[in-house]
Amino acid sequence: PQTKKKDQTERKDMNALAATNRNFKLASRLLGLDSKLEKSLLIPFREIKVECTIPKDDGTLASFVGFRVQHDNARGPMKGGIRYHPEVEPDEVNALAQLMTWKTAVANIPYGGAKGGIGCDPSKLSISELERLTRVFTQKIHDLIGIHTDVPAPDMGTGPQTMAWILDEYSKFHGYSPAVVTGKPIDLGGSLGRDAATGRGVMFATEALLNEHGKSISGQRFVIQGFGNVGSWAAKLISEQGGKIVAVSDITGAIKNKDGIDIESLLNYTKEHRGVKGFDGAHPIDANSILVEDCDILIPAALGGVINRENANEIKAKFIIEAANHPTDPDADEILSKKGVVILPDIYANSGGVTVSYFEWVQNIQGFMWEEEKVNDELKTYMNRGFKNMKEMCKTHSCDLRMGAFTLGVNRVARATVLRGWGA
Repeated sequence: PQTKKKDQTERKDMNALAATNRNFKLASRLLGLDSKLEKSLLIPFREIKVECTIPKDDGTLASFVGFRVQHDNARGPMKGGIRYHPEVEPDEVNALAQLMTWKTAVANIPYGGAKGGIGCDPSKLSISELERLTRVFTQKIHDLIGIHTDVPAPDMGTGPQTMAWILDEYSKFHGYSPAVVTGKPIDLGGSLGRDAATGRGVMFATEALLNEHGKSISGQRFVIQGFGNVGSWAAKLISEQGGKIVAVSDITGAIKNKDGIDIESLLNYTKEHRGVKGFDGAHPIDANSILVEDCDILIPAALGGVINRENANEIKAKFIIEAANHPTDPDADEILSKKGVVILPDIYANSGGVTVSYFEWVQNIQGFMWEEEKVNDELKTYMNRGFKNMKEMCKTHSCDLRMGAFTLGVNRVARATVLRGWGA
């Protein structure tokens, strides 16, 4: 079973990379980029692989492999999360770094793309072991990251505390540098509103899409797969706008209430019980059926590759908002397109997090912190402008929203590359 799971993971990672490359090449053709420029945009700027050996609490030594892929810096410093997960693989990191390049360009913030991680299971490491591991990793890459070079952020298995350790370790070499990472604790220069940013961005993106179709969030039925940071914030904010959340799932299970789940009660329940399983305001359902539940809008906010050729035909939603990275594979894209399902792509829909990370970086450089209301207002402006720009590319190239987003992002990076004289 373990080998089978590993094979599936490797296939998923390769699919993520293959799908990202495919979307890039389709966008490149629509834009008419020449082959040299296309190649230079696809090849990562730098790939880093380091060994991180730490003493464990019991005195034994343990070694872990850390990765950082820096994809592109034509438009500004590279930006991307660091994840701690047993299945961190070079191909997955590569795909996500490339996605960040296009995502930051779609959001029109002055960054390129990067991604990193350490192959470890954080649940099996103590807090002191995680701190030692983070510090060793930072020691190995400190001269390759920086305020104007590469700015890491939290991702799966990491959080504000991890960023605080990176900031402290980096500052030992370069002096106090709060702008070197984003997603930090507020006490160390983190931004107000950052915790909710990706979920709030998903809500603004959903609002923009529905407005385009003459609808509003109020009265629409939503299903949310994944009730972590992104899914729970999206659920809370959508329900506050009058949206009805009829089913949610997380790692513990899935629940449904056709009359709408009381999200405030569910949030309180999940804080205490660490999952949605057992919540008495809804009845349990098979977690595998969450994506095909009857609803108006489906929000996959968990893992990549969950919507595929096996389940695409059974999906009943009219709209899919990709809050996760790469949740829909190319086969499913084709099937859903034929069914008339509108998919709001990940590189636009979940860009709220990196946009508010940019606001945090700006505040750190200025040494001037914003009120939360300003952060949220600026995020709404960026999300609405991003949607408008994406729709303009759809009209120009007669394409769907995914290609609209990719042509928008790739075109901006290509223009910057040529202007800097790197295109030959």
